[in-house]
Amino acid sequence: MAPIKSRKHAQSRFNQHMSVALAALLVPVAAHAAADAPQARTLPEVQVVSKTGDETVNDFKAERAASPKYTELLINTAQSVTVIKKELIQQQGAVTLTEALRNTPGVGAFFLGENGNTTTGDSIYMRGFDSSTSIFVDGVRDIGSISRDVFNVEQLDVLKGPAGTDTGRASPTGSVNMVTKQAVMESGTTGSLIAGSGKQKRATVDYAQVLSAEKGIALRLKALAQDSGVAGRDVVKDQRWALAPSIAFGLNSPTRAYLNYLHVEQDNVPNGGVPTIGLPGYKSPDARTFLTSAPRVDPGNFYGSTTDYDEVTADMFTVKVEHDFSPNVKLQNTTRYGKTSQDYLLTAFMGNSANLKTPNPNDPASWTITRGNRTVKDQTNAILTNQSVATVGLELGGMKHTFVGGLELTSEEQSTYGYLGAGTMTVDSLYAPNPASPISGLNLVRNGVSTNSKVDTQSVYLFDTIKLGEKWIFNVGARMDHFNVNYNATSLSTATAHPALPVGTLLPTTLKLSDTVGNGKVSALYKPTANSSVYALLATSKNPPGTNMALSASANSASNPKYNAQQSTTSEIGTKWDFLKQKLSVTAALYRTTVKNELEQDPVDLVYYQTGRKQVKGIELGVTGEVARNWLVSAGYARMDTEVSNGKIVTASGINSLNYTPKDAFTSWTSYTLPMGLKVGGGARYVGKLLRGTDGAVGTPAYADAYWVVDAMASYSVSKNLDLQLNVYNLADKEYIAQINKSGYRYTPGAPRSASLTANFRF
Repeated sequence: MAPIKSRKHAQSRFNQHMSVALAALLVPVAAHAAADAPQARTLPEVQVVSKTGDETVNDFKAERAASPKYTELLINTAQSVTVIKKELIQQQGAVTLTEALRNTPGVGAFFLGENGNTTTGDSIYMRGFDSSTSIFVDGVRDIGSISRDVFNVEQLDVLKGPAGTDTGRASPTGSVNMVTKQAVMESGTTGSLIAGSGKQKRATVDYAQVLSAEKGIALRLKALAQDSGVAGRDVVKDQRWALAPSIAFGLNSPTRAYLNYLHVEQDNVPNGGVPTIGLPGYKSPDARTFLTSAPRVDPGNFYGSTTDYDEVTADMFTVKVEHDFSPNVKLQNTTRYGKTSQDYLLTAFMGNSANLKTPNPNDPASWTITRGNRTVKDQTNAILTNQSVATVGLELGGMKHTFVGGLELTSEEQSTYGYLGAGTMTVDSLYAPNPASPISGLNLVRNGVSTNSKVDTQSVYLFDTIKLGEKWIFNVGARMDHFNVNYNATSLSTATAHPALPVGTLLPTTLKLSDTVGNGKVSALYKPTANSSVYALLATSKNPPGTNMALSASANSASNPKYNAQQSTTSEIGTKWDFLKQKLSVTAALYRTTVKNELEQDPVDLVYYQTGRKQVKGIELGVTGEVARNWLVSAGYARMDTEVSNGKIVTASGINSLNYTPKDAFTSWTSYTLPMGLKVGGGARYVGKLLRGTDGAVGTPAYADAYWVVDAMASYSVSKNLDLQLNVYNLADKEYIAQINKSGYRYTPGAPRSASLTANFRF
C-alpha cells in the first residue's frame, strides 16, 4: 500500500515551484527592455470603442461568441449567449471563474456538498441544475476538481439552454466556455500586482513578442503567482502558480498554427464551512430547546485542521491548426491532451445531536462539536481529444447557407484511490475551535479500494444557417454521440453483504456501457431592423448514465447502466436590440426547460425509477455596452420558476422548487471615466433565497436568506505605463450565506467588507 506524499515535502516543492513562477514573471519585463523596439508594435491601450469592419465593440460589449459553431453576430444568434470580456473581469478584480460568472444572473457556486464532504473546484449551478461538468476551454471539455483562474482568459462565453447539439453531453441548462489568450501579431508587456485583505498577494504578467513579421510567428507568455488567504476566514489559504506559453505560426496567412501549453499548481487549505447554529431557521435537532436561540458562531472560525490540504496539478497541451481555402471555406483542427491530479484532505463535521454537546446549557463556552470526519480524495482526470470543424458558405436556391460540420474523437479517463489512516480530530470548542488540535491515528496509506472509468466518445454534427433575404435567418442543427464506458472498481467486502468472505477482502467489479444519443436544435430569427432581432428556439440535450465517470450494478444506484439517458428540452423566445450606433446591447428572453427521465428513489424498496420530471421557466433581461461616452454598463436580471412536476420534492422546506436556485437574481456593474484620467465604478448583486436539498437532517435551516452585495472601484492613470486600481467589496459589510450544504449543518460565509489595490502596468 502506497503512503500519501508528505505534506511538508509537498509544501517545500511547491515553494520551489513558486519561486520559478515568480522568476518567470520578471523574465518578460527584462526581455521587453532588450527587444528590438522598431520591429515590434506595442500592445494597444484598451479603447472604449473601436470599429472593426461592420462590428462595433467596447470594453464590455462583445459581438461574437468564440466557437466556430456560431457563425453570426450575437444579435443574429437565436439563443441566450452571455459573453463576459476580460476588461469587465479586470475592473471587478475577479480572479477565478466563479467570481467572473457573477456577471450573469443566477449562475454561481451555491452548493457546499453533502454529509461531511465539501465540493471542490468550480461547483457551478445554472438555471436550477449542476453545470460543473459542462465547463470547456476553447471548446474542449475541462474535467477535474480545480478552481480555475482567469489570468489566461480573453472572454467567457456562457451558453444558456441545452448545449447537447453543441457540446454533446451537458447540463440540461447550459455550459461555460473559457476562451484563452492566444499569440497575436503584437508586441508588448502587460501585468498586475495585487495586495489586499486576507493577506492577498498576487502577480500576473502577459508578455507578447512578434518573432517574425514576415512569417507571422509570434510568442505570448502568461504567468501567475498567488499566495493569499481568504478575507474574513482564519487558516484558509489560496496559493497557486501557473505558466501559459503560446506560440503561433502563419498569422495573417491562410494557414495558421497555434501551440498552447498551460501548467497550474495549487496548494490550498480547503474551506469546509462553519456550523449553521444561530442562523435564521435553525432549530434544536432534539429536546434541547435552548439551542434554537443559541448565538451564531464567528464566521471567521476554521473548523478543520492545519494538516488539511488541497493540492492540484493541471497540465494542458493544445495544438490548433486553421486553414482558409477561400473566404467561404475554412477548416479547423484541435488536438488536446489534458491531465488534472488532486490530493485532498479535509477535516469536516456533522452538527447533528450526536456530535453537538452542551454540558452546560447556560454556558456556550462549554459547548463542543465532534470533528471526526476526515475526507480523503486522490483523483486523476485525463482527456485526449481531436476535433475537426469545417465551415462552408454558399448560395443554394436563392438562399445563403453557412454549413458547419464537425467530427470529434475524445477519450476521458478518471482514476480514484481509497485510503485508510486519515486519523480523527474529535472534540473541540464550538465557539472557539483550535485548528492545531492533535490528530490521532494519522497514517495515510492506500487501502486497495480504487475506481477507473474510461469514456470514449465519437461525435459528428452538422449545422446550417440559412439567410432568406435581409430579414430572416433560420438555423437547424443535429448531433450524434456514441459512448463507450468501461468501469473497473475494487471494493472491500463487508460481513453483511458478503458473509462467506473475510471482512476487507478486495472485490473487483467490471461494468460496460455502450450507447448512441442524438440531439438537435432549430430556430427562426426575424430582423425588424438591421440592428435588432426577434427569435424562437427549440433545442434538446441528453446525458446518459456512466458519462459522469461512475457505474454501478446495484439496483438502488442512480448509476446503474440499465437506465436511459436523462433528456431535456428547451423552448425559448427572445429579442435583441443594439442601440447608440451598436454600442449598447439590450436583450430579453423567455424560456422553458423540461427535464425528464430523472431518477427517483422509491422510499420503500430504495430502487430508482425513471419517473422524475423537472421544469424551469424563466425570464432573463440584459444590457451591456456604452450608455454614453466613457460610461459603460453591464447588468442582468433573471427570474426562475422551478418545480418538480413528477417525483418527490427535492427541497428540505417541502416547497416544490429546485434546490440551490434563486428565484430572482440581479447583477450589475458600471464605470465612468472622468477627463482627468480617474475612472470610478461599482455594482450591486442580488441573490434570492436558496432552498437546500433534503436528506433527513433535523433542526437545520431549510434555506439560505436572500442578500444584496455592493462593490465599488476607482482607478487612476498615473502614466501611459501605469494605472492604480482600488476595489472595495461588500461596502455594507453584509453577512450572508454564499453556500450551504445538503443537510444544512454547514455553510460558507460570504466575504465581509474587504479591499484590494492593483497596480496595472504596460510597456
